[in-house]
Amino acid sequence: MFGTLMLLAAPTLLFRLLGALGVGRFATWRVSVLHGLAVMLVFTASAHFVPSALGPMPGHQDLVAMVPSFVPFPRFAVYATGVLELAGAAGLVREATRPAAGLGLAVLFVLMLPANIHAAVSHVDFAGEPATPLWFRIPEQLLFIGIALWARAPHGAARRARVTATSG
Repeated sequence: MFGTLMLLAAPTLLFRLLGALGVGRFATWRVSVLHGLAVMLVFTASAHFVPSALGPMPGHQDLVAMVPSFVPFPRFAVYATGVLELAGAAGLVREATRPAAGLGLAVLFVLMLPANIHAAVSHVDFAGEPATPLWFRIPEQLLFIGIALWARAPHGAARRARVTATSG
């Protein structure tokens, strides 16, 4: 249940530690968290493409089982969301593409929420483990949406310049 959060938290802390040790790219919590989200997305996206029987993590068939019946072409939807997660992860690591990636990921996370609800309500198993319960999954999804939207915030100097221009 906490696996996805650990895929976000551990890289975030590692990136922030690198920032504290002088790696300029990770000098802020915001950039460290956004890179942590990118790492998490690479791992979660990989599940969209691997067979379910491959190992202890969920695979393609597990994710197809999550898709509600009202979504057409569930196998294609799983592949497409995996590609979008990878594209979003790539977009988060470049400052120039970060705002667009953040918006796209926030929309994707909202669109994927029905699948997460369906999995919890229908008791869809993932690699033999029960689905994450709604009491945990919905706040977790809101956290991911919030982080993705944080990517849209102007960064450092651009924000200060905009504030100075509007107040002067």
